[in-house]
Amino acid sequence: MTASLINRSASEIVDSLKAEEISPFDLLDALEERIATVDPVVNALPTLCFDRARERARALMEKPVAQRGRLAGLPVPIKDLTEVEGVRTTWGSPIFADFVPQRSDIMVENIEAEGGIVYAKSATPEFGAGANTFNEVFGATLNPWNTSRSAAGSSGGAAVALATGMAWVAQGSDLGGSLRSPASFCGIVGMRPSPGRVASDPGTLVDSILSVEGPMARTVEDVALFLDAMTGENPHDPTSLPRDGTRYLEAARRPANLRKVAFSADLGITPVDPEVAEICRKAAYRFIELGIEVEDAHPDFSDAHNAFQVLRARGFAASHAQKLKDYPDLLKPEVIWNIEKGLKLPLTEIIEAETQRAEIIKRTLAFFGDYDLLLTPTTIVPPYPIEQRYVAECAGHTFDSYIDWLALAYAITLSTAPALSLPCGFTSEGLPVGLQVVARPRGEAKLLAGARQLETLLDLRTVNPIDPRSGG
Repeated sequence: MTASLINRSASEIVDSLKAEEISPFDLLDALEERIATVDPVVNALPTLCFDRARERARALMEKPVAQRGRLAGLPVPIKDLTEVEGVRTTWGSPIFADFVPQRSDIMVENIEAEGGIVYAKSATPEFGAGANTFNEVFGATLNPWNTSRSAAGSSGGAAVALATGMAWVAQGSDLGGSLRSPASFCGIVGMRPSPGRVASDPGTLVDSILSVEGPMARTVEDVALFLDAMTGENPHDPTSLPRDGTRYLEAARRPANLRKVAFSADLGITPVDPEVAEICRKAAYRFIELGIEVEDAHPDFSDAHNAFQVLRARGFAASHAQKLKDYPDLLKPEVIWNIEKGLKLPLTEIIEAETQRAEIIKRTLAFFGDYDLLLTPTTIVPPYPIEQRYVAECAGHTFDSYIDWLALAYAITLSTAPALSLPCGFTSEGLPVGLQVVARPRGEAKLLAGARQLETLLDLRTVNPIDPRSGG
């Protein structure tokens, strides 16, 4: 039964749960077996909590089927940046290597209230910093398409678990591409919703809209299914949005009614590997086969580098300055650099960055008056060697910092537009490439519908998980 369950989509699994053809215990058994076989190779789910999961499953099964929530008992891994009551949560840092929280993040509470069963924590780099999933607590997470390559980050463990059939859906978070980049590198779908769409513990900067929580899965439909369960308002998160009646799974299954979409290989702000750019261009222009006009165009993102660097640094200083003071020898150099950069920021630079972000949002909204979707590569390179801490060079250009190579993702972050990474092809080495699909702010329904149309056209069959593949 294990193989037959692992190979099914999350939507099919939930339908079977609601029909009581299978139970959450069947799914947990299948996952435990699959993880024992696969995870020693890729190191995606370093903390397991199957005893807790089965206790929650028993409590859920005591309720009538109609009261088991949108997920009805579907198992879900939670990223190791997010607290789960009674489950070791490390943030990928030696500082918290043995920390066990007494309460769950409100996002986890919401997922469990919708019938999600938490069974594992997925790997992340320290405090989510750096788009390569390794840390000093658990080591490196390897890309299953080639285990000599990076899975990107910071939701690398979630993406690897999905690609290898150790999860049907997974929760990720995204500030500068933290769930979109791993989705691209691992050949799965990862969605960054509009800020506020998913409620979560707000952290130090309670009104920040840079970082959001979002769904990850192997298909667009399954991402939509999970988004339906994750959305909703919570008074503890002052930026959270109420449900507006949209059912995202239904929206994904409807025609998108697209008229014109735009493609940009670089958004005018970054070098891109030529092979990646060409794969994405070919995928984007396939919309023409559906009678949809495709043009090369993008909003003006010329201020994105400065705005993002400053606002990100401010966030790191606010969230982690005390850790630098108390544990300077336990933080990795990239985290220290970001904290120190934030602490040195003059108010004039912060004001300038906020002004730049406001202008980017205005220009983005104007752009979507002419185009239904914007399409770009998700990442500027294919999966790189795991030994590299980050991408330092691309197409002959050397970057100034460890986050510069993520510009295609963080420019969209600044715009507040929802975006997802859709598998769109493979390099000559057989490595996945993701196409970033972007819709107007709060336009998740059109985003999902359009992405699913293209997914169907490309027919890469990403619903099928893979076994890890070694590489040199």
